Amino acid sequence: MANSVFLEPATNRPELVLRNTMTPRIFVAATRMDDGKTTTSVGLFSALQNRFPRIGFIKPVGQRFVEIEGAKIDEDTVLINDTYHPHTPLKAMSPIAVEPDFTRRYLSGGIAHQLHDRVRSAFDESAWEKDFVIIEGTGHAGVGSVFDLSNATVAKLLKSKVIIVSRAGIGRPIDEISLNLALFQKHGVEVIGAIINKVNPAKMDMLKEYATLGLAKLGLPLLGMIPLHTELYKPTVNQACVQLKGEFLAGAQHKRKRIARIGVGAMSSRNAERLLSPGTLIITPGDREDLIMMVLNDDSKNASRNQLAGMVLTDGILPHESVMELIKQRSIPFISTPADVSSATTTIARMTVKTEVGDRDKIDLIQKLIQEHVQVDRIVELVQQSESDSRLQMTLGM
Repeated sequence: MANSVFLEPATNRPELVLRNTMTPRIFVAATRMDDGKTTTSVGLFSALQNRFPRIGFIKPVGQRFVEIEGAKIDEDTVLINDTYHPHTPLKAMSPIAVEPDFTRRYLSGGIAHQLHDRVRSAFDESAWEKDFVIIEGTGHAGVGSVFDLSNATVAKLLKSKVIIVSRAGIGRPIDEISLNLALFQKHGVEVIGAIINKVNPAKMDMLKEYATLGLAKLGLPLLGMIPLHTELYKPTVNQACVQLKGEFLAGAQHKRKRIARIGVGAMSSRNAERLLSPGTLIITPGDREDLIMMVLNDDSKNASRNQLAGMVLTDGILPHESVMELIKQRSIPFISTPADVSSATTTIARMTVKTEVGDRDKIDLIQKLIQEHVQVDRIVELVQQSESDSRLQMTLGM
């Protein structure tokens, strides 16, 4: 099966050797999930295109994946592929997908060198005829240790230097970077610096001073501070629909509208008028036809505003057929979900917002933030300096 552990009797066959050791590469790691690895990778890819004509990408171990032509491909790989078209087979950019039973199967008889061989071979293919390669990690440095593919192990296998991304703060990011740094160092992997993400713009200068001092104690430079931008963390109506296991009744053509706030339609239609503001997603039981008609009437009077993000009808209840006909005539996104109001509201409020394929406005913003707030030239310099030092040592026989 594609992208799964293939078990075979143990052999004495040596592991495959990484053939491509020359192409510059950087491993984007993080102190925990959702700290900004994908944001950094997406932005770096664009920034590096201004310096190198051909950029490669690989996410060796993926935990969130989709099926494409029978293969399980990591979602971030699909995003990079559809955004930048690196002209590399998807299987090479996403060689291992951690399926629900992946760890159990590996512990029951997996062979480390098979996974290591697959990662090396995939990198060689992803780096073919490329001038620079971005390697995106999964979770913190130790994620994947249970099946012998921690981020630190993968970085060592691929002979890559590392950047660690952490979210904002003073004490916590330095503590967490220190913890992750220790594992990379244990594996003999060089960390060239850190990026602090999701920084309150009003505290940028203050945090930069203390982050620089704190990282200096670890022997690391601060390579960037990315300000928190609320637009990056607003879910789309489509993302909400997926999370709610719902379906569009109307307005699917506007599924990329962003949700700025959630409004619960638990009051009378007269009091609920305050929910009619730009970016609001109204959640209400499917039989609240008074609230539905309020939304439809407001839309007919102010069609040019197109202000609501959409409306979620809960409990698997649909309004009367006559109301359904009116809903289908409008462009407002209407979603039906089997969830109740409380669980639907909680689900959307707590959902992790990922960058989707085709999120052009969000991708443009990410590219701008990385270009303006990350020292891309310094990263390239540190990577190339490390490569030069390694070649010099090989030449001198060290």
